[in-house]
Amino acid sequence: MKGLNNKRVFITGAASGIGRATAERFYAEGSELVLVDMPTLEQSELSALFPNKMTYISGDVTKAETLDAIKAEMAKGVDVLINNAGITKDATLLKMTDDQWDAVIAVNLTSIFKLSKAAAEVMKAAGKGGSIIHAASVVAHYGNFGQTNYSATKAGVIAMAKTMAKELGKDKIRVNAVAPGFIATPMVKKMPEKVLAMMEEKASLRRLGEPADIAAAYAFLASDDASYITGTCLNVDGGTILG
Repeated sequence: MKGLNNKRVFITGAASGIGRATAERFYAEGSELVLVDMPTLEQSELSALFPNKMTYISGDVTKAETLDAIKAEMAKGVDVLINNAGITKDATLLKMTDDQWDAVIAVNLTSIFKLSKAAAEVMKAAGKGGSIIHAASVVAHYGNFGQTNYSATKAGVIAMAKTMAKELGKDKIRVNAVAPGFIATPMVKKMPEKVLAMMEEKASLRRLGEPADIAAAYAFLASDDASYITGTCLNVDGGTILG
């Protein structure tokens, strides 16, 4: 991809699954990585995978100390922010607790607001522009049983991307979202075969996506190849949204 070499790229939720695949893709493109995730056994693996040009911030993106650590790194420069971190706390509406609602909102919406604001401030001051990308989901478009909280946050980040794009365009900062479908992450692969088959059936391409598919979308939107794309949501779902 054009323009990713030596770019300083921040990726949240980077230790496994889509986040890790994204780190691998940007590292291969020559980017300098700042990876953020909860304390994890994969941390040592990541250091081995990315021996050069990688900083790891271990912490919870809803906590002030983690946000302060990220902002301190952003002060050194930030070209790309990928708000990939997200959680689920599923329950039907009548069984969902306030704690389940608040936890998902905190990670999937509030942390994105805070990190995007911090990155945009640094990007604007530097005067070189930049790219901010939010992780949405196909459930933002059609909802999902037992996911009132999650669906709301994913629809919210699409709206946030569009609004931020309008506000930050004059500063050459592009803001977009990526909406994955059913992706074969380690967690998904552990699901029963019957459930996996159902997921594959929903996609027009009749297969699950791979983490690398989402990483490729992030890389494209962050690159100079997408220099005239902002305020959009790129669906990477194998046609799941087509119904």
